Amino acid sequence: MKQVTIQNKTFGLFISAQEIDESIKVIADRINKRFQDSHPIFISVLNGAFMFTSDLLKKVDIPCELSFVKLASYEGTTSSGAVKELVGLKEDITNRHVIILEDIVDTGLTISAVIAQLKTKNPATITIATLLLKPDCLKEKIHIDHIAFSIPDKFVVGYGLDLDGYGRNLSDIYQLI
Repeated sequence: MKQVTIQNKTFGLFISAQEIDESIKVIADRINKRFQDSHPIFISVLNGAFMFTSDLLKKVDIPCELSFVKLASYEGTTSSGAVKELVGLKEDITNRHVIILEDIVDTGLTISAVIAQLKTKNPATITIATLLLKPDCLKEKIHIDHIAFSIPDKFVVGYGLDLDGYGRNLSDIYQLI
């Protein structure tokens, strides 16, 4: 589809499912090489990262674990700036290599909050992989190890990203027009 309408807003095709798959393959190959002997634990930030996590882990061929945390900082089409922890990490990550999987990093507030919480649990390393980065929106200085796509400051839906709960199921990513 070239366009979709969600909640009376029109979105145009921005990144195709094929482009997403190709970028995820590159990230998976890098992770497989870097962590081949370390059995990392992936921590997926819900809800948005579920599709990214699923497709990435299908391409990861090293022994690993997966856990989920759920945080929220969005209200409608803008970041609220306040991070709310909804569900926490239950696994012991002491001396483990942790790979955070995020759908989108825009202000950096959510990922910074996740990192701060994880550091209190004494992991060996923390690596960040994100599907999307909005570099012009960053309010926090953070290092992101793996970025599938850097995008402009436009609202996007699809491939796990939503507008008030709608659009997550789309296999492509669409940009508000």
